[in-house]
Amino acid sequence: MINPTAVYVLWLREMKRFMRAKSRIIGALAMPLFFLAFLGLGFNRMMVPGMKGGVEYIQFLVPGIIGMSMLFSSTFAGLSVLWDREFGFLKEIMVAPVDRISIVIGRIAGGMTTALIQGMLLLGISVFLGFKVHSATAFLLAVVFMLFIAVTFIGLGLIFASKMKDMQGFGIIMNFVIFPLFFLSGALYPLENFPVWLRVLSYIDPLSYGVDGLRGALIGVSSFSLLFNLAVLLGFTFVMIFLGAYFFEKSESV
Repeated sequence: MINPTAVYVLWLREMKRFMRAKSRIIGALAMPLFFLAFLGLGFNRMMVPGMKGGVEYIQFLVPGIIGMSMLFSSTFAGLSVLWDREFGFLKEIMVAPVDRISIVIGRIAGGMTTALIQGMLLLGISVFLGFKVHSATAFLLAVVFMLFIAVTFIGLGLIFASKMKDMQGFGIIMNFVIFPLFFLSGALYPLENFPVWLRVLSYIDPLSYGVDGLRGALIGVSSFSLLFNLAVLLGFTFVMIFLGAYFFEKSESV
């Protein structure tokens, strides 16, 4: 049975760590902002093949960069598991009279909240670069997609963190996983520009549906319907939560 107190304590711990680490916030926003500034403004006056409805490139790019930010911050949330194992905190919570699903949910809640804060900060900054949000409803729907993206990739990060013990190795392996997911998602260019065989790979990438859903919500242009993107991403979310919880349950605390 889920223990709300344990979930809250783990969530609060992650929030305090996040708010105290100002460099973490700046570092998480720096790379997405570079992409927006150099790609969004640099290519804004160019015609990008495959873009629909005469959308400016900055409008097309912002949802993709938000998806990228959520991907990086969420998957690397798994690093906290390795950090806690290294310094003995994981062993302490594992022997506490709390079921492990509560521990997993607490970690997911903390990582999801920090990733959402970063995504919303990035969306707010992008407005100053010329991005336009059509309505409050569009913003709320975008937040829903951000939440699902965050939970999906936090689950992925937990899977890898539960099977590894080396923090440096985790960073190297995750980079090999993250960058293909990012480039296959259509964050920087339309999926329609891919050759057929590469497009098939993009269809099994959860981020593709998250980025496409964000575009559909924020600018009204997407390859798939919002309902389809939401349904597929929700399916990936449940699978990743289940697998993350399973591998965390089987992991060693030392």
